[in-house]
Amino acid sequence: MTKLKTDIDLITIGRSSVDLYGEQAGGRLEDMGSFAKYVGGCPANIAIGAARLGLNSAIITGVGDDHMGRFLLEQMTREGVNVEGVKKDENRLTALVILGIRDRDTFPLIFYRENCADMALSADDIDPAFVKSAGAVLVTGTHLSQEGVRAASCKAIACAKEAGRKVIFDIDYRPVLWGLTNPDRGEDRFVSNDDVTRSLQGILPDCDLIVGTEEEIHILGGVEDTVAALKRIRAQTDALLVCKRGPLGCVAFDGAIPGALDDGVKGEGFEVEVFNVLGAGDAFMSGFLSGWLRGDALEECCRLANAAGAIVVSRHGCAPAMPTAPELDYFLSQKSLPRNLADDRTLANIHWSTTRTGDYDSLKVMAIDHRVQLEDMAAEFGRDPDCLQQLKLLAFEAVNEIAQGDPSFGVLLDSRYGKRGLEVAADYPYWIGRPVELPGSRPVAFEQQGDIGVEVNTWPLNHVAKCLIFYHPDDPEPLEQAQQRQLVRLFDACRRTRHELLVEIIASKHGECDETTIALVMEKIYDLGVYPDWWKLEPSDDDATWSAISSVIGKYDPCCRGIVVLGLAAAEDELIRSFSAAARCPLVRGFAIGRTIFNEATRKWLSRDISDDELKMELIENFGRLVKGWEAAKQAARS
Repeated sequence: MTKLKTDIDLITIGRSSVDLYGEQAGGRLEDMGSFAKYVGGCPANIAIGAARLGLNSAIITGVGDDHMGRFLLEQMTREGVNVEGVKKDENRLTALVILGIRDRDTFPLIFYRENCADMALSADDIDPAFVKSAGAVLVTGTHLSQEGVRAASCKAIACAKEAGRKVIFDIDYRPVLWGLTNPDRGEDRFVSNDDVTRSLQGILPDCDLIVGTEEEIHILGGVEDTVAALKRIRAQTDALLVCKRGPLGCVAFDGAIPGALDDGVKGEGFEVEVFNVLGAGDAFMSGFLSGWLRGDALEECCRLANAAGAIVVSRHGCAPAMPTAPELDYFLSQKSLPRNLADDRTLANIHWSTTRTGDYDSLKVMAIDHRVQLEDMAAEFGRDPDCLQQLKLLAFEAVNEIAQGDPSFGVLLDSRYGKRGLEVAADYPYWIGRPVELPGSRPVAFEQQGDIGVEVNTWPLNHVAKCLIFYHPDDPEPLEQAQQRQLVRLFDACRRTRHELLVEIIASKHGECDETTIALVMEKIYDLGVYPDWWKLEPSDDDATWSAISSVIGKYDPCCRGIVVLGLAAAEDELIRSFSAAARCPLVRGFAIGRTIFNEATRKWLSRDISDDELKMELIENFGRLVKGWEAAKQAARS
């Protein structure tokens, strides 16, 4: 099949929901105490999966004009999905699904879809021009279950066929959504029903591709024998038929149905340990379409589909588990992988790194996460340390005054005195980092007495965990091992809680340094299997130092977000001079500097020599000069 030249490769149509996934696996839903929030619904999952594999995807669905609906829109937009066709319904709520993982085959699941937004779609919500702008349209079985959504799906199919586009049918059979089981039986996959079969068969003549599990083939064909069901389906359509068979892979039929299932075009499955089968079918479809819509051979489409499904069954969730093109390439290029894919740290890091959202070619951060230094300063002037809350709020306001909503700016704020600033920052698009280390500790200790993962899990997902570690390559072995254990704990906590990690290294306070010192420390950290999203490193005007650092990152983690330069309370002109060498290193995105900006102004404010407004003005001026210095250095480096 030759790929059509269209603006959009694929439009999916149908249900969208917020999935609330139980975080405790292996038990009853009644005994689960916390839930992770993900995008859900077959068409939404496929749209995200297809976008991650390089297709231009879009979705037609409905969401409530509510917090959950905004979450779906924001997240799909971050994933690169076109949401032009999403209807915001002011009268209905976004659909919810609550689900858990009991074991590899059992997943208690409850649909909260009573009068929900996506089931209120009608034919009037289908824009023919939008549908015709796509190379293919995918409809799903659930949106054939009621008159209104069926009319919407059928109109989209008619528009697609009129324009010569492809029509894809994901059978997506959920008996509970057809009213065939009790509401608590959302996990049931098959109930025979002649009315459902007739309804689904009504669109078969217009389909070009039909995909389903054996149970879904049975409901579509109206008989509980897979080959017989396929023959009944073939009598009504010339579409390519693809039967998903779980760990056995898949089998496809582009012509007459043979006498045995294995006589079709077989795609072998991959032997992996199954954690959760939910979402595997949506990943399968995304993988298959990434090949089929580009005109790949059928065997390659099946290979891509089975690989995508195998990756997803090893993970928690549906949409967030969908593989990206780089990790699919890695998976298929390996001659051997651990049966439990979660044990492959390279695969996990590729997935994490290629699904992060937000681009940071430049990052200018005011670091005001200092605690002990500011407490000492407050005590010097006889001020209650609680006044530092106001100081840090004013610092955030200064950043905002310069940034004006530009996401290439950010702040480092702590939980101890920066809480008010963090709360206000929630309404802005800035990069936000928060320290976890106990100030001055060596070996590094965490400020919170409890488990670091529990602490970070209380943070908003857009907050980056920052850990300062005083680490020199010549540190005694017991000290080094203690520091490394803490870094591994923190890294694992951040990955589990879906937070980015910034590691700040200061080596110069504990030994002699040359152009290789920081690079050696970074290499030791990477060898632990720790992949920081960000590095915060000491300033240097030495090109050899930055070259050594770049070589280490290139070797271990080419997907690293980059480096920001710290200040060490250096003089402003000294820092600006050091920017020239840093800016010549493409991995250095900017700076995260504090005391150079706020130190003198804060002393005057604490002594009551200047007002809040005057403090803020000084911070704006100081921060602004560093911003201009960095941007000038970067421009010179590009010249």
